[in-house]
Amino acid sequence: MSESNVTLSTAVETETPRESGPPDRPLLGILLMLFSVALLPIMDGIAKAMSETFFVAQLVFARFFFQSAVIVPIAVWRDGVSMRHLCHMPLQIARGLCILSATGLFFTAIVTMPIADALALLFVAPLIVTALSPFVLAEPVGVRRWSAVIVGFIGALVILRPGLGVLQPGALLALGAGLCFAIYVLLTRKLSHAAPPLVTLSITSLIGVAVTAVIMPFVWVTPNADQLVMFIAMGVVGAVGHYLMIRAYEQAPASLLAPFGYGEIVMAVVIGYFWFGDFPDLPTWVGIGILAASGIYISLREGKKRGKI
Repeated sequence: MSESNVTLSTAVETETPRESGPPDRPLLGILLMLFSVALLPIMDGIAKAMSETFFVAQLVFARFFFQSAVIVPIAVWRDGVSMRHLCHMPLQIARGLCILSATGLFFTAIVTMPIADALALLFVAPLIVTALSPFVLAEPVGVRRWSAVIVGFIGALVILRPGLGVLQPGALLALGAGLCFAIYVLLTRKLSHAAPPLVTLSITSLIGVAVTAVIMPFVWVTPNADQLVMFIAMGVVGAVGHYLMIRAYEQAPASLLAPFGYGEIVMAVVIGYFWFGDFPDLPTWVGIGILAASGIYISLREGKKRGKI
């Protein structure tokens, strides 16, 4: 999941630094974002494949443990002072618990449904963020963006198709992941000045390790050498993917990069098709298109409002 998993998304303005002025290298930012969204669905694919042998809790633990092994040393190297003087810890912990919950719900969802379908539903997060911004962040939302939110939720309903025998528990879990991810994004905005992005990403990873470690004695299955390599790959891919996303947002503003975040769905379709034989049907593609269009519109309106485009 691109925090995924908001992603989100991705659709995701999570671990990104504050925008301060016009972009210096927009093309580099776009390329870094494209590499990021190409990598992150690989992590989801590994999790889905490994779910046949391991409990989801162990998969989540492995993801955060090996991600921490990559990200934390880099954060200490680049922002050691900030790592030693953390502030707003209650909000940081709440934020970490939100992304942990989103990851667990998303990994559980993809056990029973295609990765692309689940990821599309995860992309309701930007819509939820927009809808809650007036109440949580005191940010005004105009009629046009409210309209885009409504259209986006219609797109989610097209994917879900309640009452037509399509709605399944996995879809509800993916929506739950989107809700948790939206709260995570809102808390991230509140904490945008609290610490550098790599530091907040490290805190997120360490909280995920600490919480899931408590569960491990009850669900642990010892991996063999090949499975251990897959666990390591899952954490490393997640860490590199999110680090590239951080670097992308350092080169260009979110309003420019957010539309490229939806490329994650394309890569998820490729992974799902070649790895698991899954391919979205036509109504799902229609719903994905509606969701993506509404999310991109919201991003562009946000950028225009802030004078970034």
